[in-house]
Amino acid sequence: MHTNRGILFGCCLAIAVSLYAAGAQQEAPRKVRVVIVDGQNNHDWRSTTPFMKRVLEESGRFEVDVSSYLRPGDKPGRVPTIPFPPDLSKYDVVLSNYNGGPWPAEFQKEFESRLREGKIGLVIVHAANNAFGNWQEYNRMIGLGWRNPKQGDRIYLNDKGELVRLPSGKGDGSGHRYTGEFTVVIRDADHPITRGLPREWRHTRDELYDNLRGPAENLHILATAFSKGTGVHEPIVWTVSYGQGRVFHTPLGHDLNGMRCIGFITILRRGTEWAATGQVTIPVPDNFPTADKTSAVKD
Repeated sequence: MHTNRGILFGCCLAIAVSLYAAGAQQEAPRKVRVVIVDGQNNHDWRSTTPFMKRVLEESGRFEVDVSSYLRPGDKPGRVPTIPFPPDLSKYDVVLSNYNGGPWPAEFQKEFESRLREGKIGLVIVHAANNAFGNWQEYNRMIGLGWRNPKQGDRIYLNDKGELVRLPSGKGDGSGHRYTGEFTVVIRDADHPITRGLPREWRHTRDELYDNLRGPAENLHILATAFSKGTGVHEPIVWTVSYGQGRVFHTPLGHDLNGMRCIGFITILRRGTEWAATGQVTIPVPDNFPTADKTSAVKD
């Protein structure tokens, strides 16, 4: 009798342990699958891609592959790559560090479709918004890009925090009329990407893009920066809804100096997670920059 009770207790214990282990496995979130597309850019993608891959993976939230679209004869980057074009069905989000020739037409169409249907997200960093000026759907995806005055509306905020929309054909084309340290001002503190960030934080030396142009459809500005070159508050972090797809866009990150900022690293991580999942679980680090002081990683 005691033997049967012992066997029964042992079986129950084994089942309980198995159920607990299964539950623990279910609770652990699957890592977000990211593919960085690079290979052509007027910026140093060979150093910035490895950096972004590293800081994403160091968060513990992401698995990152790199796919380089090289021109014939070009040297590859510094990290192992997968073939281009990547199989988009294997990823949750594309991070573009690309500014070069057109992607193959079939890949463009597949990307448009998957993003529109919400099957994949998109992250745009700095010069990636220079690319594909004649690709209409890409312009809609990114909202604003480096374009001439006739290639879309210009968006900025005045001193009252009011949004100003300058029609296509009026004003200047895109540029970076100020380069240096500047203050990033959060305009929506309730969005998952910016929730918990300081209202203002000092960014390390970087190019401050201005007069960006585009359709600016379904665009939501999360943060701006005052440009001494234009005298207005330029959009610096925003999102775009493209169909069911989520796009996170920041013109920050001209080079490693700009990317080493803890502010940049934090919004890159949080923006990438949001573009992929619609949620943000990555915390704001204790060493986040303040309104008066920058904060950056040394490596």
